[in-house]
Amino acid sequence: MTAMPSAAAPAPSSPVRGLLRQLGNDTGYVIFSLPFAIVGFVLVIAGIALTAGLLVTTLGLPVLAGLLYAARGLADLERLRLPGVLGRPRVRPVYLTPRRGARFWRRVFTPMRDPQSWLDLLHAFLRFPVALPTFVIMVVWWAVALAGPFYGLYDWSIPRGPDDQHLSYFLGMGDGAGARIALNTAIGLFALFTLPLVARGLARIQAGLAYSLLTGVAEMRQRIITLEEQKRAAASAEAVALRRLERDIHDGPQQRLVRLAMDLGRARHQLAADPEAARRTLDEAVTQTRETLDELRALSRGIAPPILVDRGLPSALAALAARALVPTELLVDDELGRAGGRLDPGLESTAYFVVAEALTNVAKHSRANACRVEVTRKVGRLEITVTDDGIGGAHLAKGHGLSGIDDRVRAAGGTLEVASPAGGPTRIHAELPR
Repeated sequence: MTAMPSAAAPAPSSPVRGLLRQLGNDTGYVIFSLPFAIVGFVLVIAGIALTAGLLVTTLGLPVLAGLLYAARGLADLERLRLPGVLGRPRVRPVYLTPRRGARFWRRVFTPMRDPQSWLDLLHAFLRFPVALPTFVIMVVWWAVALAGPFYGLYDWSIPRGPDDQHLSYFLGMGDGAGARIALNTAIGLFALFTLPLVARGLARIQAGLAYSLLTGVAEMRQRIITLEEQKRAAASAEAVALRRLERDIHDGPQQRLVRLAMDLGRARHQLAADPEAARRTLDEAVTQTRETLDELRALSRGIAPPILVDRGLPSALAALAARALVPTELLVDDELGRAGGRLDPGLESTAYFVVAEALTNVAKHSRANACRVEVTRKVGRLEITVTDDGIGGAHLAKGHGLSGIDDRVRAAGGTLEVASPAGGPTRIHAELPR
């Protein structure tokens, strides 16, 4: 086994550059939100008024449906802008759609039956009261931050009447030019240094409203669907493992134990009449006992290998590679073997079984001459890559060896990719969150 050196971490970007980039994103988000908010507010007010006026006729319903579709378009534009502020991937809800060939009125009523459409409309209405004050605060804060620190350069050009009194006078600092310049410069510097924080807060206020109404429900539904899929995958993986264990016990240790019982019974009858035959029978029974214990140890490795619990994932994978029928090169991230580098026991168990089942699949189906296992610890995830130079043709269809790996990976919340063109090579790549 050879150990793969830890991949060098990419050089972090300059903190100042990252701060300026985030400041630009937040400022642009707040500034350009106001035009969209005005359009949405006017659209909602005019659309609701028109719908109410035409509701006595049937024309009000198509107008309401059009209003909901327009609010959906504005909501989609807002979802495109959210990742730059929240740092989360864009999530678009699954809207109700009319069936193909649906009649006119069914198409009209479809958006009205979709709760997300009403949330889009509510966001278009509430956005303006939030966007207006945040826009004003953002513009004023930028103006003070840019002009305040240089107040001393243009104080002389500001016209003042004989009775004008500056804020510095009321604060007890005096009414002279020096006090006035000092106070305005201090205010400007304060605004300048707090500008990123204020811009971040204003952007998060607007983005929080948009996220809660436009994306939060969709993410919750997607999370529920993901958890249900993980639950089904876990149940499927455990069922497959249980059936395999039952089959292995029935075909191996159980048959040997039956034969052992028969040998011991025969030895008991032979003991008085033919002690030499009884001794040979007992020798065979001892051999059967040892072989049964070996098979049970092999099966126990498939349940909870002691080396994984005692020495960690690198040692357990090294044992797997040593027992593999196909010559296997193992590359393990150095961090996994260091003190304190142990992963969560559940994650270690999943990673171990992914590699074990992948190597089993290579031995049974690939006709490979060489195999390579690479395990890398990345930020927030563990990556496992198994490649071989076999004939290819592997896929994730049920009933094939890789389906068990897929179930285990999905049950752990990870992803599995299989690239196995006809003629090979085969590459299995799993990512497990940690």
